[in-house]
Amino acid sequence: MAMTLKRVLNVGGNSKAIPLPPIYAGWEHVLLDIDPAGKPDIVCDARNMYDLPGASFDAIYCSHNLEHYFLHDAIDVVLGFLHVLRDDGFIEVRVPDIGELMRLVAQNNWDISDTVYISMAGPISVRDMLYGLQAQIEQSGNDFFAHKNGFTRQSLTELLTGCGFKHCFVSTADIEIVVYAFKSPPNAYARELLQLDKREAK
Repeated sequence: MAMTLKRVLNVGGNSKAIPLPPIYAGWEHVLLDIDPAGKPDIVCDARNMYDLPGASFDAIYCSHNLEHYFLHDAIDVVLGFLHVLRDDGFIEVRVPDIGELMRLVAQNNWDISDTVYISMAGPISVRDMLYGLQAQIEQSGNDFFAHKNGFTRQSLTELLTGCGFKHCFVSTADIEIVVYAFKSPPNAYARELLQLDKREAK
């Protein structure tokens, strides 16, 4: 019997030209984005994922998107994750680590315009991390690129568990928080794929 192709929903990924992490190699990549310019498969505001068929994806990948919503709207986004995710699936959420940013600002006496790191898009300042990449917002004219929220390890985990994700595995690196979250206890496949034994369980 042929194996069913696993499906990952990339929420707010902008364009399929931006590669997914290697763990999704061989999966069907479905891109959802509010901006049609990146030619997403689904043009949709992530707050409205309840309009999509339920339990239709094995994984949801959401990288540096959740901070673009006010907290009450981010709750709607995460509840949408819960709706479209299969019971044995998982979500991968990546956001800037504002807790670590605050520690670095205090430690280094940085000003808001000081550079935190250099990305493929160029220098990223304290202001960019807090409020969104200023050059992108200016050039695009789209204020949905602005940040309306920020997360620490604790606050992101509380958001996910509060919306119904009962098992969260957290790691941080390079001023970024990565969380894998599950509705149900992760199975052996997910544990091996995501190397969950190396991550902190919440």
